[in-house]
Amino acid sequence: MPERLKYHFEPKAGWMNDPNGLCCYKGQYHAFFQHYPYAPKWGQMHWGHAVSGDLIHWTQLPVALYPDMPYENEGGCFSGSAIEKDGKLYLFYTSVSREMGQTQSVAVSEDGITFKKYENNPILHCPIDGKDDFRDPKVTKIGDEYHMVVGSGKDGTGKILHYVSKDLLAWEYLGVLHTDDRSFALECPDFFALGGKYVLTYSLMGRKTRCSSFLIGDFDGKTFTAEKECMPEIGPQFYAPQTFLDEKGRRIIIGWLYDWGKKLDEGADYAGALTIPRELSIQNGILHNFPVSEAAHLLTSSDKDVVLDRNRVYVSGEGFDLMYTPKETAILRDTKTLEIFFDGGRESLTYWFGK
Repeated sequence: MPERLKYHFEPKAGWMNDPNGLCCYKGQYHAFFQHYPYAPKWGQMHWGHAVSGDLIHWTQLPVALYPDMPYENEGGCFSGSAIEKDGKLYLFYTSVSREMGQTQSVAVSEDGITFKKYENNPILHCPIDGKDDFRDPKVTKIGDEYHMVVGSGKDGTGKILHYVSKDLLAWEYLGVLHTDDRSFALECPDFFALGGKYVLTYSLMGRKTRCSSFLIGDFDGKTFTAEKECMPEIGPQFYAPQTFLDEKGRRIIIGWLYDWGKKLDEGADYAGALTIPRELSIQNGILHNFPVSEAAHLLTSSDKDVVLDRNRVYVSGEGFDLMYTPKETAILRDTKTLEIFFDGGRESLTYWFGK
């Protein structure tokens, strides 16, 4: 059996990919994740579930969502998000069926462990602005309203669709929040306030390097006006990140950490992991992501497999170009991963080398 990671969550068995439903609830950090519990490969999606008290050590709990309804009879329960309202935890997810394709559904819990699916699921069907790709709902409270962004695409152009609600169950479609022609569909969007601005994030499909875009701009309640694009994480094994606001007021981001193009390590009956949780901040107009303070003791300034040559970094001999020449480097090494942060997280690189 391959050696397990020490400081990152990975499943006991089966497949995992996108982090879902990241939140603080009833005094614990919760990380749900895309999960196929029966084999270390993609299958009909479930929602796995883990909790932590310190963001470093995680305990896996029973599966939170099973694909056991007619509106989930094909792909299962795809990615989504979590939000608390009136002491209850709401999970929003993409339900995938043969009859309806990708739709949005919700499940509710009073203890954060057992979830009941809403009797009127699915709550949203794909609007005219979307097509077959209509997934990954992320819900955020802004003012006294709840805003949902959903990844989609139409006619070869990726789109982020925008909804608003007062009660989390009845949703009004406001239209397309953002488009990006670099990808035929946009995945795993997120939208939140940070440092006096608003940030829209999403993952780009169909690109050689797995990557996500981060847009900084302004929002008037209906329209998002992007001012600057940042890509603080350059990959290559970082995808589908999601953020949440913790009880300390930190905007924390976690991504999927795995080389999904490699063969499984010999003897492995599990696949996939989560990145180290990182705090997001805007510094001098630039988005930074840096490990949470709980992980500070794991950081080093050098590593035998990392070589920096001006604005190019070599990891295990593989070269990657940076946007600038960094002055400082912080490295978090685990048994089969490296996460490298330059100049306080202005740019980072996530690498899975496996063993």
